[in-house]
Amino acid sequence: MVCMCNHRVIAPRISIALVLAIVLLAAPAWADFKAGEKAYQRGDYATALREWQPLAEQGQAGSQYQLGLLYANGKGVTKDDAKARLWYEKAAIQGHMEARVNFGVMLMYARGGQQDYKMAVYYLRLAANQGHDVAQRRLGELYQRGEGVQQDFIKAYMWYSLGAGHGAEAGARLRDALAKQMDPDQIVEAQKLVREWKPKAN
Repeated sequence: MVCMCNHRVIAPRISIALVLAIVLLAAPAWADFKAGEKAYQRGDYATALREWQPLAEQGQAGSQYQLGLLYANGKGVTKDDAKARLWYEKAAIQGHMEARVNFGVMLMYARGGQQDYKMAVYYLRLAANQGHDVAQRRLGELYQRGEGVQQDFIKAYMWYSLGAGHGAEAGARLRDALAKQMDPDQIVEAQKLVREWKPKAN
């Protein structure tokens, strides 16, 4: 019985020690990430790269996304869509929303690798379901053209409308242009889907 009591006392201590160790290890990484952000904001892309690269290689999604941006835009590095796509994909797999959008767009337009509409739909839908307006508009395009999904003007209209929800003119323009190809019943059905739509958890 004494032995069991000792185990009960030790277990919480181990848990607290583990949490403290994780926090202490994460603190320098967060400081390095913030240092990279500050360098990026002042246009010192080489320093930003130096701060983010080790974190990205360790699997930190935010740093992976930032490396994707550097390579996509040729800031501090030679522009390289293949490397941008690689880093976006790594961050997207971990659930980074902006990375999912950028990776989805690269898949749509065969930037940095092969075109893959089905995977583009997959990643854009994940972000669109959480309310990301660019992902919603891009998903609308894929539904309108029937790329990676069955062509569906009603769903395209819905996604365009949702993508215009925060005042984005691009979504409204795309929706209104598509409406000219739809009959009134289709528009009513699409508007009903818009009203019923709710964001989903990641």
